[in-house]
Amino acid sequence: MEQFRQLGIIEPILKVIQEEKFEKPTSIQVKGIPLVLSGQDVIAESATGSGKTLTFGAGIIQKTNRREGVQALVVAPTRELAEQVGRALMNFSRYKPLQMTIVYGGVPIGPQIRNLQSADIVIGTPGRILDHIERGTLNLGRVNTLVLDEADHMLDMGFIDDVEKIIRQCPAKRQTLLFSATIPQDIAQLARKYMKNPVKVAGEGFVDPRKLKQVYYDVPDNLKFSLLTHLLKNEKSGLVMVFCNSRRNTDFVANNLRFAGLDSVAIHGGLTQSRRNSIMRKFHAKSTHVLVCTDVAARGLDIPGVSHVYNYDIPKDTKQYVHRIGRTARAGKEGKAVNIVASRDYENFTKVLEYHDIDVEQEEVPYVEKAKLGWIEKPRNDRGWHKHQGSDRSGGGRGYAQERRNDRGYGNTSRNDYSPPERRPKWGK
Repeated sequence: MEQFRQLGIIEPILKVIQEEKFEKPTSIQVKGIPLVLSGQDVIAESATGSGKTLTFGAGIIQKTNRREGVQALVVAPTRELAEQVGRALMNFSRYKPLQMTIVYGGVPIGPQIRNLQSADIVIGTPGRILDHIERGTLNLGRVNTLVLDEADHMLDMGFIDDVEKIIRQCPAKRQTLLFSATIPQDIAQLARKYMKNPVKVAGEGFVDPRKLKQVYYDVPDNLKFSLLTHLLKNEKSGLVMVFCNSRRNTDFVANNLRFAGLDSVAIHGGLTQSRRNSIMRKFHAKSTHVLVCTDVAARGLDIPGVSHVYNYDIPKDTKQYVHRIGRTARAGKEGKAVNIVASRDYENFTKVLEYHDIDVEQEEVPYVEKAKLGWIEKPRNDRGWHKHQGSDRSGGGRGYAQERRNDRGYGNTSRNDYSPPERRPKWGK
Protein backbone atom coordinates (compact mmCIF):
# COMPACT_ATOMS: atom_id res chain seq x y z
CA MET A 1 0.00 0.00 0.00
CA GLU A 2 2.85 2.34 0.82
CA GLN A 3 4.15 1.98 -2.75
CA PHE A 4 0.89 3.44 -4.11
CA ARG A 5 1.00 6.26 -1.57
CA GLN A 6 4.54 7.18 -2.64
CA LEU A 7 3.28 7.77 -6.18
CA GLY A 8 1.26 10.75 -4.93
CA ILE A 9 -2.22 9.22 -5.18
CA ILE A 10 -4.82 10.96 -3.02
CA GLU A 11 -6.36 9.23 0.01
CA PRO A 12 -9.88 8.64 -1.43
CA ILE A 13 -8.35 6.56 -4.24
CA LEU A 14 -5.89 4.85 -1.91
CA LYS A 15 -8.83 3.69 0.18
CA VAL A 16 -10.33 1.98 -2.88
CA ILE A 17 -6.98 0.44 -3.79
CA GLN A 18 -6.72 -1.00 -0.29
CA GLU A 19 -10.26 -2.39 -0.40
CA GLU A 20 -9.61 -3.96 -3.80
CA LYS A 21 -6.49 -5.60 -2.31
CA PHE A 22 -4.08 -4.37 -4.98
CA GLU A 23 -0.68 -5.64 -3.84
CA LYS A 24 1.72 -3.31 -5.65
CA PRO A 25 1.66 -0.88 -8.58
CA THR A 26 2.42 -2.17 -12.07
CA SER A 27 5.34 -0.94 -14.11
CA ILE A 28 3.28 1.55 -16.10
CA GLN A 29 1.70 2.88 -12.90
CA VAL A 30 5.09 3.43 -11.25
CA LYS A 31 6.39 5.28 -14.30
CA GLY A 32 3.22 7.04 -15.39
CA ILE A 33 1.26 8.16 -12.33
CA PRO A 34 3.79 10.75 -11.04
CA LEU A 35 4.00 12.27 -14.53
CA VAL A 36 0.21 12.37 -14.89
CA LEU A 37 -0.22 13.96 -11.45
CA SER A 38 2.41 16.60 -12.30
CA GLY A 39 0.33 17.71 -15.29
CA GLN A 40 2.70 16.61 -18.04
CA ASP A 41 1.59 15.20 -21.38
CA VAL A 42 2.38 11.49 -21.49
CA ILE A 43 2.72 8.87 -24.23
CA ALA A 44 2.40 5.49 -22.55
CA GLU A 45 3.22 2.33 -24.46
CA SER A 46 1.18 -0.12 -22.47
CA ALA A 47 -0.85 -3.24 -23.21
CA THR A 48 -4.40 -3.99 -22.12
CA GLY A 49 -4.45 -5.28 -18.56
CA SER A 50 -1.30 -3.47 -17.46
CA GLY A 51 -3.04 -1.05 -15.09
CA LYS A 52 -3.31 1.94 -17.39
CA THR A 53 -6.82 2.97 -16.26
CA LEU A 54 -5.56 3.78 -12.76
CA THR A 55 -2.54 5.48 -14.35
CA PHE A 56 -4.66 8.14 -16.04
CA GLY A 57 -7.61 7.81 -13.65
CA ALA A 58 -5.57 8.94 -10.63
CA GLY A 59 -4.93 12.29 -12.28
CA ILE A 60 -8.45 12.72 -13.67
CA ILE A 61 -10.16 12.04 -10.34
CA GLN A 62 -7.72 14.24 -8.41
CA LYS A 63 -8.15 17.26 -10.72
CA THR A 64 -11.91 17.03 -11.34
CA ASN A 65 -14.43 18.91 -9.22
CA ARG A 66 -18.16 18.31 -8.98
CA ARG A 67 -20.52 20.52 -11.00
CA GLU A 68 -17.92 22.48 -12.96
CA GLY A 69 -18.77 21.10 -16.40
CA VAL A 70 -17.04 18.36 -18.33
CA GLN A 71 -13.42 18.52 -17.17
CA ALA A 72 -12.07 15.20 -18.49
CA LEU A 73 -12.72 13.25 -21.67
CA VAL A 74 -11.61 9.66 -22.33
CA VAL A 75 -11.84 8.50 -25.95
CA ALA A 76 -11.89 4.72 -26.50
CA PRO A 77 -12.19 2.71 -29.74
CA THR A 78 -14.99 0.32 -28.77
CA ARG A 79 -18.19 0.32 -26.78
CA GLU A 80 -16.97 -2.46 -24.51
CA LEU A 81 -13.76 -0.63 -23.67
CA ALA A 82 -15.67 2.58 -22.94
CA GLU A 83 -17.90 0.62 -20.54
CA GLN A 84 -14.90 -1.05 -18.95
CA VAL A 85 -13.02 2.21 -18.43
CA GLY A 86 -16.13 3.98 -17.18
CA ARG A 87 -16.87 1.30 -14.59
CA ALA A 88 -13.27 1.34 -13.39
CA LEU A 89 -13.23 5.13 -12.99
CA MET A 90 -16.52 5.02 -11.11
CA ASN A 91 -15.01 2.45 -8.79
CA PHE A 92 -11.81 4.43 -8.18
CA SER A 93 -13.85 7.58 -7.41
CA ARG A 94 -16.01 5.76 -4.85
CA TYR A 95 -14.91 8.10 -2.06
CA LYS A 96 -14.77 11.24 -4.20
CA PRO A 97 -18.17 11.17 -5.90
CA LEU A 98 -18.13 12.51 -9.44
CA GLN A 99 -20.71 12.36 -12.21
CA MET A 100 -19.46 10.14 -15.04
CA THR A 101 -21.28 9.55 -18.30
CA ILE A 102 -20.44 6.82 -20.81
CA VAL A 103 -21.52 7.50 -24.41
CA TYR A 104 -21.47 5.20 -27.42
CA GLY A 105 -23.69 4.17 -30.31
CA GLY A 106 -26.10 1.29 -30.54
CA VAL A 107 -28.20 2.44 -27.57
CA PRO A 108 -30.81 5.21 -27.15
CA ILE A 109 -29.26 8.65 -27.10
CA GLY A 110 -31.89 10.27 -24.85
CA PRO A 111 -30.54 9.04 -21.50
CA GLN A 112 -27.03 10.06 -22.54
CA ILE A 113 -28.21 13.59 -23.33
CA ARG A 114 -29.83 13.88 -19.90
CA ASN A 115 -26.75 12.52 -18.11
CA LEU A 116 -24.40 14.85 -19.98
CA GLN A 117 -26.14 17.87 -18.48
CA SER A 118 -24.52 17.14 -15.11
CA ALA A 119 -21.41 15.21 -16.22
CA ASP A 120 -17.95 15.95 -14.80
CA ILE A 121 -16.16 13.19 -16.76
CA VAL A 122 -17.16 11.68 -20.12
CA ILE A 123 -15.96 8.37 -21.51
CA GLY A 124 -16.98 7.41 -25.03
CA THR A 125 -16.34 6.24 -28.56
CA PRO A 126 -15.34 8.73 -31.28
CA GLY A 127 -18.54 8.53 -33.34
CA ARG A 128 -20.97 9.09 -30.50
CA ILE A 129 -18.81 11.83 -28.94
CA LEU A 130 -18.89 13.71 -32.27
CA ASP A 131 -22.63 13.14 -32.50
CA HIS A 132 -23.14 14.84 -29.13
CA ILE A 133 -20.81 17.69 -30.07
CA GLU A 134 -22.77 18.30 -33.29
CA ARG A 135 -26.08 18.16 -31.40
CA GLY A 136 -24.77 20.68 -28.88
CA THR A 137 -25.29 18.23 -26.01
CA LEU A 138 -21.57 17.96 -25.18
CA ASN A 139 -19.39 21.00 -24.59
CA LEU A 140 -15.65 20.33 -24.30
CA GLY A 141 -14.70 23.95 -23.56
CA ARG A 142 -13.70 23.18 -19.94
CA VAL A 143 -11.79 19.95 -20.55
CA ASN A 144 -8.44 20.01 -18.77
CA THR A 145 -7.52 16.33 -19.34
CA LEU A 146 -7.92 14.44 -22.62
CA VAL A 147 -7.16 10.71 -22.71
CA LEU A 148 -6.75 8.78 -25.96
CA ASP A 149 -6.99 5.13 -24.92
CA GLU A 150 -5.93 2.23 -27.20
CA ALA A 151 -4.80 4.78 -29.80
CA ASP A 152 -3.35 2.15 -32.14
CA HIS A 153 -6.72 0.39 -32.27
CA MET A 154 -8.44 3.66 -33.11
CA LEU A 155 -5.98 4.01 -35.96
CA ASP A 156 -6.66 0.45 -37.17
CA MET A 157 -10.41 1.05 -37.06
CA GLY A 158 -10.19 4.25 -39.11
CA PHE A 159 -11.12 6.65 -36.29
CA ILE A 160 -8.13 8.99 -36.45
CA ASP A 161 -9.95 11.71 -38.43
CA ASP A 162 -12.78 11.66 -35.87
CA VAL A 163 -10.25 11.77 -33.03
CA GLU A 164 -8.61 14.86 -34.55
CA LYS A 165 -12.00 16.59 -34.80
CA ILE A 166 -12.59 15.86 -31.11
CA ILE A 167 -9.14 17.12 -30.12
CA ARG A 168 -9.77 20.41 -31.91
CA GLN A 169 -12.91 20.92 -29.81
CA CYS A 170 -10.85 20.80 -26.59
CA PRO A 171 -9.02 23.82 -25.15
CA ALA A 172 -5.43 24.29 -26.30
CA LYS A 173 -4.41 24.53 -22.67
CA ARG A 174 -4.97 20.98 -21.47
CA GLN A 175 -3.16 17.81 -20.50
CA THR A 176 -3.16 15.07 -23.15
CA LEU A 177 -2.50 11.45 -22.24
CA LEU A 178 -2.06 8.89 -25.03
CA PHE A 179 -2.10 5.17 -24.25
CA SER A 180 -1.30 2.59 -26.90
CA ALA A 181 -0.02 -0.98 -27.05
CA THR A 182 2.21 0.05 -29.97
CA ILE A 183 3.32 3.44 -31.28
CA PRO A 184 3.14 3.26 -35.10
CA GLN A 185 4.23 6.21 -37.23
CA ASP A 186 0.71 7.67 -37.58
CA ILE A 187 0.26 7.70 -33.80
CA ALA A 188 3.66 9.33 -33.32
CA GLN A 189 2.66 11.99 -35.85
CA LEU A 190 -0.63 12.60 -34.01
CA ALA A 191 1.34 13.07 -30.78
CA ARG A 192 3.71 15.56 -32.37
CA LYS A 193 0.78 17.55 -33.73
CA TYR A 194 -1.37 17.79 -30.60
CA MET A 195 0.80 17.12 -27.54
CA LYS A 196 3.17 19.49 -25.70
CA ASN A 197 6.60 18.05 -24.91
CA PRO A 198 5.19 14.63 -24.06
CA VAL A 199 7.17 12.25 -21.89
CA LYS A 200 7.26 8.71 -23.26
CA VAL A 201 7.05 5.77 -20.86
CA ALA A 202 6.66 2.06 -21.47
CA GLY A 203 5.37 -0.67 -19.22
CA GLU A 204 6.99 -4.04 -19.02
CA GLY A 205 5.48 -6.79 -21.11
CA PHE A 206 2.50 -8.02 -19.15
CA VAL A 207 2.59 -11.41 -20.82
CA ASP A 208 5.38 -13.67 -19.58
CA PRO A 209 6.72 -15.49 -22.69
CA ARG A 210 8.32 -18.13 -20.45
CA LYS A 211 4.86 -19.15 -19.24
CA LEU A 212 3.13 -19.00 -22.61
CA LYS A 213 3.14 -22.17 -24.67
CA GLN A 214 2.28 -21.76 -28.36
CA VAL A 215 1.29 -24.75 -30.47
CA TYR A 216 -0.37 -25.50 -33.80
CA TYR A 217 -2.25 -28.42 -35.30
CA ASP A 218 -2.23 -28.99 -39.07
CA VAL A 219 -5.67 -30.44 -39.87
CA PRO A 220 -7.95 -31.00 -42.86
CA ASP A 221 -10.54 -28.27 -43.42
CA ASN A 222 -13.38 -30.64 -42.61
CA LEU A 223 -12.03 -31.48 -39.15
CA LYS A 224 -11.27 -27.99 -37.96
CA PHE A 225 -14.33 -27.69 -35.74
CA SER A 226 -14.09 -31.33 -34.60
CA LEU A 227 -10.56 -30.73 -33.31
CA LEU A 228 -11.59 -27.54 -31.52
CA THR A 229 -14.42 -29.38 -29.77
CA HIS A 230 -12.09 -32.24 -28.83
CA LEU A 231 -9.48 -29.92 -27.35
CA LEU A 232 -12.00 -27.87 -25.37
CA LYS A 233 -13.47 -31.02 -23.87
CA ASN A 234 -10.14 -32.61 -23.01
CA GLU A 235 -7.81 -29.75 -22.04
CA LYS A 236 -7.90 -28.58 -18.43
CA SER A 237 -8.59 -24.87 -18.72
CA GLY A 238 -9.99 -21.80 -17.04
CA LEU A 239 -11.65 -19.13 -19.14
CA VAL A 240 -11.14 -19.65 -22.88
CA MET A 241 -11.18 -17.20 -25.79
CA VAL A 242 -11.72 -18.53 -29.33
CA PHE A 243 -10.91 -16.06 -32.11
CA CYS A 244 -12.54 -16.07 -35.53
CA ASN A 245 -12.00 -13.73 -38.48
CA SER A 246 -15.67 -13.18 -39.31
CA ARG A 247 -19.04 -12.79 -37.63
CA ARG A 248 -20.30 -15.80 -39.59
CA ASN A 249 -17.66 -18.14 -38.21
CA THR A 250 -18.06 -16.68 -34.73
CA ASP A 251 -21.75 -17.59 -34.69
CA PHE A 252 -21.07 -20.96 -36.31
CA VAL A 253 -18.49 -21.94 -33.70
CA ALA A 254 -20.39 -20.67 -30.64
CA ASN A 255 -23.71 -22.20 -31.66
CA ASN A 256 -22.20 -25.60 -32.39
CA LEU A 257 -20.06 -25.63 -29.25
CA ARG A 258 -23.25 -25.18 -27.26
CA PHE A 259 -24.83 -28.01 -29.25
CA ALA A 260 -21.82 -30.14 -28.28
CA GLY A 261 -22.45 -29.41 -24.60
CA LEU A 262 -19.85 -26.67 -24.10
CA ASP A 263 -20.92 -23.45 -22.40
CA SER A 264 -20.03 -20.80 -24.99
CA VAL A 265 -21.18 -17.40 -26.19
CA ALA A 266 -20.38 -15.34 -29.27
CA ILE A 267 -19.58 -11.64 -29.29
CA HIS A 268 -19.15 -9.52 -32.41
CA GLY A 269 -20.23 -6.22 -33.89
CA GLY A 270 -23.51 -7.63 -35.20
CA LEU A 271 -25.04 -7.94 -31.73
CA THR A 272 -26.99 -5.22 -29.95
CA GLN A 273 -25.07 -3.32 -27.31
CA SER A 274 -27.26 -4.60 -24.49
CA ARG A 275 -26.58 -8.17 -25.63
CA ARG A 276 -22.83 -7.52 -25.80
CA ASN A 277 -22.85 -6.02 -22.31
CA SER A 278 -24.77 -9.01 -20.96
CA ILE A 279 -22.31 -11.46 -22.53
CA MET A 280 -19.29 -9.67 -21.07
CA ARG A 281 -20.86 -9.60 -17.60
CA LYS A 282 -21.37 -13.37 -17.76
CA PHE A 283 -17.81 -13.98 -18.93
CA HIS A 284 -16.30 -11.70 -16.27
CA ALA A 285 -18.39 -13.51 -13.66
CA LYS A 286 -17.08 -16.83 -15.05
CA SER A 287 -20.62 -18.09 -15.55
CA THR A 288 -19.65 -18.76 -19.18
CA HIS A 289 -16.57 -20.82 -19.96
CA VAL A 290 -15.86 -20.06 -23.64
CA LEU A 291 -16.00 -16.66 -25.36
CA VAL A 292 -15.99 -16.87 -29.17
CA CYS A 293 -15.15 -13.48 -30.62
CA THR A 294 -13.86 -11.36 -33.47
CA ASP A 295 -10.84 -9.12 -33.04
CA VAL A 296 -12.90 -5.93 -33.19
CA ALA A 297 -15.27 -7.05 -30.42
CA ALA A 298 -12.38 -8.09 -28.16
CA ARG A 299 -10.17 -5.04 -28.64
CA GLY A 300 -9.09 -3.40 -25.43
CA LEU A 301 -11.03 -5.70 -23.13
CA ASP A 302 -9.20 -6.69 -19.98
CA ILE A 303 -10.39 -10.16 -19.03
CA PRO A 304 -8.44 -11.76 -16.17
CA GLY A 305 -8.20 -15.51 -15.78
CA VAL A 306 -7.93 -16.52 -19.45
CA SER A 307 -5.90 -19.74 -19.55
CA HIS A 308 -6.23 -20.64 -23.25
CA VAL A 309 -6.50 -18.69 -26.48
CA TYR A 310 -7.60 -20.64 -29.56
CA ASN A 311 -7.13 -19.27 -33.05
CA TYR A 312 -9.91 -21.06 -34.92
CA ASP A 313 -9.13 -18.71 -37.80
CA ILE A 314 -5.53 -17.55 -38.13
CA PRO A 315 -5.17 -13.75 -38.13
CA LYS A 316 -3.77 -11.95 -41.16
CA ASP A 317 -0.62 -10.58 -39.55
CA THR A 318 1.76 -10.95 -36.63
CA LYS A 319 0.54 -7.82 -34.85
CA GLN A 320 -3.00 -9.17 -34.53
CA TYR A 321 -1.65 -12.57 -33.50
CA VAL A 322 0.38 -11.01 -30.68
CA HIS A 323 -2.68 -9.05 -29.49
CA ARG A 324 -4.71 -12.26 -29.38
CA ILE A 325 -2.24 -14.45 -27.52
CA GLY A 326 -1.55 -11.59 -25.09
CA ARG A 327 -4.85 -12.42 -23.41
CA THR A 328 -3.25 -15.28 -21.49
CA ALA A 329 -0.05 -15.98 -19.49
CA ARG A 330 -0.55 -12.77 -17.52
CA ALA A 331 0.66 -11.76 -14.09
CA GLY A 332 2.89 -14.79 -13.63
CA LYS A 333 0.26 -17.36 -14.60
CA GLU A 334 0.72 -20.01 -17.25
CA GLY A 335 -1.16 -19.87 -20.53
CA LYS A 336 -1.50 -21.62 -23.85
CA ALA A 337 -2.13 -20.38 -27.37
CA VAL A 338 -3.51 -22.99 -29.76
CA ASN A 339 -3.61 -22.50 -33.53
CA ILE A 340 -5.88 -24.75 -35.61
CA VAL A 341 -4.40 -24.56 -39.08
CA ALA A 342 -6.21 -25.86 -42.16
CA SER A 343 -5.21 -25.37 -45.78
CA ARG A 344 -7.12 -22.09 -46.04
CA ASP A 345 -5.03 -20.75 -43.12
CA TYR A 346 -1.63 -21.56 -44.62
CA GLU A 347 -1.02 -18.12 -46.12
CA ASN A 348 -1.95 -16.24 -42.93
CA PHE A 349 0.00 -18.61 -40.70
CA THR A 350 3.12 -18.23 -42.84
CA LYS A 351 2.83 -14.43 -42.48
CA VAL A 352 2.41 -14.70 -38.71
CA LEU A 353 5.55 -16.81 -38.37
CA GLU A 354 7.68 -14.35 -40.35
CA TYR A 355 8.13 -12.45 -37.07
CA HIS A 356 11.31 -13.73 -35.46
CA ASP A 357 9.98 -13.74 -31.88
CA ILE A 358 7.10 -16.13 -32.64
CA ASP A 359 8.00 -19.64 -31.51
CA VAL A 360 5.22 -22.13 -32.21
CA GLU A 361 5.57 -25.88 -31.80
CA GLN A 362 3.67 -28.42 -33.87
CA GLU A 363 1.49 -30.90 -32.01
CA GLU A 364 0.43 -34.25 -33.41
CA VAL A 365 -3.28 -34.33 -34.18
CA PRO A 366 -5.01 -36.67 -31.71
CA TYR A 367 -7.72 -39.14 -32.62
CA VAL A 368 -10.77 -36.94 -33.13
CA GLU A 369 -14.36 -38.10 -32.99
CA LYS A 370 -16.50 -36.68 -35.75
CA ALA A 371 -18.41 -33.62 -34.51
CA LYS A 372 -22.11 -33.41 -35.26
CA LEU A 373 -23.45 -29.96 -35.97
CA GLY A 374 -26.67 -28.65 -34.54
CA TRP A 375 -26.59 -25.35 -36.39
CA ILE A 376 -25.91 -24.45 -39.99
CA GLU A 377 -26.43 -21.26 -41.94
CA LYS A 378 -29.69 -20.50 -43.64
CA PRO A 379 -29.59 -19.68 -47.34
CA ARG A 380 -28.20 -16.25 -48.13
CA ASN A 381 -31.64 -14.72 -48.75
CA ASP A 382 -32.83 -15.84 -45.31
CA ARG A 383 -30.92 -14.17 -42.51
CA GLY A 384 -29.98 -15.92 -39.29
CA TRP A 385 -29.51 -19.51 -38.19
CA HIS A 386 -31.67 -22.56 -37.85
CA LYS A 387 -31.27 -25.82 -36.05
CA HIS A 388 -30.12 -28.73 -38.13
CA GLN A 389 -28.38 -32.04 -37.57
CA GLY A 390 -25.28 -32.15 -39.72
CA SER A 391 -21.59 -32.93 -39.92
CA ASP A 392 -18.51 -30.81 -39.38
CA ARG A 393 -18.15 -28.30 -42.21
CA SER A 394 -15.81 -26.06 -40.19
CA GLY A 395 -17.39 -22.74 -40.96
CA GLY A 396 -20.38 -23.70 -43.01
CA GLY A 397 -19.31 -21.79 -46.11
CA ARG A 398 -19.10 -22.94 -49.69
CA GLY A 399 -16.01 -24.76 -50.81
CA TYR A 400 -15.34 -26.72 -47.61
CA ALA A 401 -15.38 -30.50 -47.63
CA GLN A 402 -17.99 -32.47 -45.73
CA GLU A 403 -16.96 -34.68 -42.82
CA ARG A 404 -16.08 -38.23 -43.78
CA ARG A 405 -19.06 -40.55 -43.84
CA ASN A 406 -17.50 -43.11 -41.50
CA ASP A 407 -17.28 -42.57 -37.74
CA ARG A 408 -13.60 -43.29 -37.34
CA GLY A 409 -12.59 -39.67 -37.03
CA TYR A 410 -9.02 -38.67 -37.77
CA GLY A 411 -5.74 -40.17 -36.60
CA ASN A 412 -2.04 -39.64 -37.20
CA THR A 413 -1.78 -42.37 -39.82
CA SER A 414 -3.73 -40.59 -42.53
CA ARG A 415 -2.13 -37.16 -42.75
CA ASN A 416 -1.41 -37.40 -46.47
CA ASP A 417 -5.04 -38.18 -47.25
CA TYR A 418 -5.92 -34.50 -47.26
CA SER A 419 -2.82 -32.57 -48.30
CA PRO A 420 0.20 -33.82 -50.25
CA PRO A 421 3.45 -33.19 -48.36
CA GLU A 422 4.74 -30.80 -51.03
CA ARG A 423 1.70 -28.51 -50.53
CA ARG A 424 2.11 -28.19 -46.78
CA PRO A 425 4.47 -25.41 -45.65
CA LYS A 426 7.19 -26.35 -43.17
CA TRP A 427 6.70 -24.45 -39.92
CA GLY A 428 8.23 -24.57 -36.50
CA LYS A 429 11.80 -24.70 -35.29
